[in-house]
Amino acid sequence: MKKVFLLILGVLMMYGCTKESSDHAYLDNTGRADALSGGVRMIPISTPKGEFKVWTKRTGNNRSVKVLLLHGGPGVTHEYFEAFDSYFPAAGIEYYYYDQLGSYYSDQPNEPDLWDLPRFVEEVEQVRQALGLDKENFYLYGQSWGGILAMEYALKYQQNLKGLVISNMMASIPAYNEYAEKVLMPAMDQVVLAKIKAYEAAEDFGNPEYMGLLIEHHYVHHILRMPADEWPDPVNRAFKHMNPDIYVPMQGPSELGASGKLGKWDRTADLGQIKVPTLVIGAQYDTMDPKHMEWMAGAVQNGRYLHCPNGSHMAMYDDQKIYVDGLIQFIQDVNSGKF
Repeated sequence: MKKVFLLILGVLMMYGCTKESSDHAYLDNTGRADALSGGVRMIPISTPKGEFKVWTKRTGNNRSVKVLLLHGGPGVTHEYFEAFDSYFPAAGIEYYYYDQLGSYYSDQPNEPDLWDLPRFVEEVEQVRQALGLDKENFYLYGQSWGGILAMEYALKYQQNLKGLVISNMMASIPAYNEYAEKVLMPAMDQVVLAKIKAYEAAEDFGNPEYMGLLIEHHYVHHILRMPADEWPDPVNRAFKHMNPDIYVPMQGPSELGASGKLGKWDRTADLGQIKVPTLVIGAQYDTMDPKHMEWMAGAVQNGRYLHCPNGSHMAMYDDQKIYVDGLIQFIQDVNSGKF
């Protein structure tokens, strides 16, 4: 019995040492260029209008799993991804926050010609190179507008990817607008909808009542399904720091559809070119059609669909466990060769 006890004790101690060693490696920033700044780097970006800098922040160390997070908007910030801090470290995932050019923590040049989808794709590629991400470790995650950017990046540079995540974004803006017209708007209070449309027709987008109506009758149902006064601080900061000089020209001023430079964007016919393991995340109450996003997972060559039955556009908050568990499982499955 004594020998058996000592054997079990030795195994437990070995596991504990291995776990402690693993934790130490994940937290060890020795020799990292960003150690002094707690993981933050300002990365130089070359553009047709000159060189600027974008903000990134790394957390953790994992040679085989490095996730670059593309935020929504365009022109919002990385801040609403801070919920991942509660989960990614425990899963050993190395991840990078990143504010795209023009967003709050990065340079904000007054250069309207830079707010263009192909240029943003080249920016992501420059960030990838600067961070040393490659096909052996590079997972690209994009949510909302970030999902558009992730799809475009994959269609041009998928040879650099190990895995791709498209979250809460359809493959077609015209299809998204059709979903808004045929499904979301008819479900709204029609008197309220008429008031919202009147403000939009008058281009009175800054009117407090306009935004108040949207929050009460649209946002808390389809953007984040919590009372507005209970929205988490990272979400509030991300919205507070949004750059309208990027958002409006690209997405358009209306919150009930998209127009602007992205108004005709459609990649439904091209998804079959994406070969890398791909996770598509949709939610039942999203502004985006969950059925379309499920179809996307089948349209790529190696896809998986994750459905959040209680979630909306920010399902990482209002259906958090299902969302995060499914996201981490996908990364682990790809990394272990099970996907």
